[in-house]
Amino acid sequence: MDIIKECATALKSVKEKKPLIHNITNYVTVNDCANIILAIGGSPIMADESNEVEEMVSISSCLVINMGTLNERTVSSMLKAGKKANLLHKPVVFDPVGVGAGSYRNRIAAKLLNEIEFAVIRGNMSEIKSLSGLAVQTKGVDSVADEAGGAEAARGFAAEMNCVVAVTGQTDIITDGQRVCLIENGHPMLKTVTGTGCMTTALVGTYCGAAPDYFVAASAGVATMGLAGELAKKALQENEGVGTFRMRLFDSIYNLTEETIRKEGRMKIE
Repeated sequence: MDIIKECATALKSVKEKKPLIHNITNYVTVNDCANIILAIGGSPIMADESNEVEEMVSISSCLVINMGTLNERTVSSMLKAGKKANLLHKPVVFDPVGVGAGSYRNRIAAKLLNEIEFAVIRGNMSEIKSLSGLAVQTKGVDSVADEAGGAEAARGFAAEMNCVVAVTGQTDIITDGQRVCLIENGHPMLKTVTGTGCMTTALVGTYCGAAPDYFVAASAGVATMGLAGELAKKALQENEGVGTFRMRLFDSIYNLTEETIRKEGRMKIE
């Protein structure tokens, strides 16, 4: 499998299909997630009202659930929307932001995993190891887990959940329980901008709305953010910092081409 070629083809599909992506996400990053979906070529719906989520799911190509800023109202909407998406055989992408940081968050993550069938689960190493039942330390929504054994943990969790698991870190790991893709694209400055993880999940959801192979879609979404981070940093001028980097990040995703993925993508299947 030529994963770089497949990811380039997935980008072409997004541009052609312009999938409608329904997001129930957190209020810290909701605007950035909407804009990143637009930048890559999709169309966002940011609806979390329980009375309308089923209708919004019905007209969408994918549902993204992000539990960054949990509250009882949106948890109810997440469950209702997720079950409707499952009924309609539409992919659901889950970002378990901050799982492991507290008992309420852990309980809600477990409830979502138990009641909704996810196509992709995207998190950092601490979050994925926590969901896998491994003992890890957390620092709010940031990962402090050792990446050693990450591929094995992700592969086992993906097999258990029968879905694709995407772990973002120094080396990104994407697996469906059998195939494993390792991605080396990215830049440390991505950690200096709030919400790049949430935006990555939104990108994964956008690709899932256009590409039938969710392993490829997850790989393409994660690689897109990594590539954009590299390109944004490269474009910075002297005395420009994180504010300009954030702006250039959106520009880099908007201008991303199939050729750029083929030439600059550092991805391999193990």
